[in-house]
Amino acid sequence: MTKEPREGRHQKATSRTSTPRAGKAVIKESPAIVQGFLPPREILLEFIADNPDRSNKREIAKAFGLKGEARVELRDLLRDLEDEGLLQKSRKGLARPGALPPMTLLDITTRTTDGQLIARPSEWPEDAGVAPAVLVRQSSDARGKGKAPAANLGDRVLAKIFPAKEKGGPAYTARVVKIIDKLKNAALGVIRVLPDGDARLMPIDRRGEEMQISRQDLGDAKDGDLIEADVVRGRFGLPRAKVLTVLGSVATEKAISMIAIYAHGIPHVFPAQVMEAAAAAKPASMVKREDWRDVPLVTIDPADAKDHDDAVYAEPDPSPDNEGGVIVTVAIADVSYYVRTGSALDREALKRGNSVYFPDRVVPMLPERISNDLCSLREGEDRPAIAVRMVFSREGRKGSHTFHRIMMKSAAKLSYQQAQAAIDGKPDDKTGPLLEPILKPLWRAYEIMKRGRDRRQPLELDMPERKIVLKPDGTVDRVFVPERLDAHKLIEEMMIQANVAAAETLEKKRQPLIYRVHDAPSLSKQESLREFLATLGIAMAKGGQLRSNSFNGILAKAEDTPHQTMVNEMVLRSQSQAIYSPENIGHFGLNLLKYAHFTSPIRRYADLIVHRALVGSLGLGEGAITPEEEAQLDDIAAEISTFERRAMAAERDTINRLIAHHLAGRVGEEFEGRVAGVTKAGLFVALPTYGADGFVPVSTLGSDYFIYDESRQALIGEKHGLGYQLGDPVDVRLAEAIPLAGALRFEMLSEGRKMGIATRSFHKAGRRERRSGRAQPGTRPPRRGR
Repeated sequence: MTKEPREGRHQKATSRTSTPRAGKAVIKESPAIVQGFLPPREILLEFIADNPDRSNKREIAKAFGLKGEARVELRDLLRDLEDEGLLQKSRKGLARPGALPPMTLLDITTRTTDGQLIARPSEWPEDAGVAPAVLVRQSSDARGKGKAPAANLGDRVLAKIFPAKEKGGPAYTARVVKIIDKLKNAALGVIRVLPDGDARLMPIDRRGEEMQISRQDLGDAKDGDLIEADVVRGRFGLPRAKVLTVLGSVATEKAISMIAIYAHGIPHVFPAQVMEAAAAAKPASMVKREDWRDVPLVTIDPADAKDHDDAVYAEPDPSPDNEGGVIVTVAIADVSYYVRTGSALDREALKRGNSVYFPDRVVPMLPERISNDLCSLREGEDRPAIAVRMVFSREGRKGSHTFHRIMMKSAAKLSYQQAQAAIDGKPDDKTGPLLEPILKPLWRAYEIMKRGRDRRQPLELDMPERKIVLKPDGTVDRVFVPERLDAHKLIEEMMIQANVAAAETLEKKRQPLIYRVHDAPSLSKQESLREFLATLGIAMAKGGQLRSNSFNGILAKAEDTPHQTMVNEMVLRSQSQAIYSPENIGHFGLNLLKYAHFTSPIRRYADLIVHRALVGSLGLGEGAITPEEEAQLDDIAAEISTFERRAMAAERDTINRLIAHHLAGRVGEEFEGRVAGVTKAGLFVALPTYGADGFVPVSTLGSDYFIYDESRQALIGEKHGLGYQLGDPVDVRLAEAIPLAGALRFEMLSEGRKMGIATRSFHKAGRRERRSGRAQPGTRPPRRGR
């Protein structure tokens, strides 16, 4: 006799066969949850869909009462479902592909005819189709106490997601947890003046709506201007708008970052109360601080950096028990002293989540008074900091570390190039006196720490990032790949080790925190990569737990071959996305068991949480994390992970628009590129010189019938066997540039190369498409009778 399922469990009528297998009841047709027995696949998938907040292996086993061998069987079944693409890993466990996570950032976009609010995810991958609709419920909170925040049309909200119980409507319902942004009556668009003198406001993104502006409401705006407008929504016809601010001609690059800021809803104007709080902030006192002002810590940053939140110093370890070892000190700006939980500064910082960096501006997380003044570790000025002293053996193994709340005075502000030049034998007037006492010990310490890094073997992808340099007028001057110096690597490794020390200390203190986690690639992504590598003759081991050094072996095999770039890109695509979470699963890419962001609290809210946790758990004085904040870490981690993706998307869109604008006058010119993406609809071609992608529609590739070969990441002509594969160098002609959309369209000039024998998946795809009567968009239709 089975136990009665607890409330909320899935229950159905059952019929058991009379032939149990291995002592277990075999379920048919409409099975029920039977405690202590592995559920059928259908029930397991349904449980995960209905209980997104209980979808990790432990919670599933608990729900079905699985123990011992049954838990092993559950693990194998979940792995099989993941391999088949029926499940994928999410932040909190497992989810159906395309499913929304339990906590999601939503934009409320419309109302139903009966007045109910409908929302869609704020961030949704373009290749994932239409974002699912979500019905927003205005109800009590999770504990049934009080009301959820009252949301309205146009609001951006953090919401708890539930699968819809009723069919025929939105796939999900949501309960608002927190309102991130209230409704604004402002819109951004481009002015189009009509012959009669009135105008239209053209939206800057595909989801926007056209608006009408009367001539008296135009102000000084002219045709082609990018403007901010006040929106008046009438009951009939187009919404009306009035010009508030003219941001400049859309033909200038200075307007382009503003488009991304508005399109992605990035808060960029600090409220008056936040600015007042920043202005009222006073320099930190020496209360409960150690005086480290005589320690010659130095900052090493980009030459154009305006804020300096980390400083470093290294010295030989005098202990006879650690001969040849070093002591590395990393000091980080003490932002938690100034930005207290629940304050106006704190609320605005959480609303932003992180600073956003564009080629022409920075949208900071904190006002300049805090980020560039009180918390910036300026040369020769007293500044509060939280420092960690780490002791490393000569083999690069960390023996111990301690945290300290200090007052410091930076001995020097250096750029990466300046510090590197001094080490390379070209010191200047500033670095000359620092070379022996400060810089050489730092480089000696890095040599030792590098031994530990080499032993750890983090993922070593060769994916150079390009930087755009603008002219004074905002137009693109040049695009280049900055040289990767040892000075960069030194600071990076010291910051990584400080982050590890923070996570280890807080775990030891049993202090809740937000980790930076990076999951291993899913089994389905591993299999896709394995199939692709097989087409290049590169073997990838099956089964077992892959580690980052397994991928390094693959990258080493491709080094100095024509496939190097494409293999690096495919390995990158196979990786999961790093996120913030109060639950630790380790960091796969860095090959670390414990990792938390600690070193950039000026520009990342996650680091501020870690600082507060350290202050509280170590008894370091004011600015500690509060119990209320600890209880909200799940929600905070979800928010800042979303805001990080928002910032990345805005930065990427801005670069695409800048390059499209830069190349708009060069339509018809030919460029050297390489295939950076392959889809059924065509090829994405990257221009390495500019760091931008353009699209080649499959309809323009020629008269052959092209079939998408997923395993090879290629489009291959059925008749001639000529095709294009990821990573192939190609010549293209620029056919169209659309700056507002950040879009480039190319014509292919290079003839495809002979692809050899087609794979089985290639033939299956071709037969499947011919049977369905579908051809690739724009290609000739398949011949009848085949």
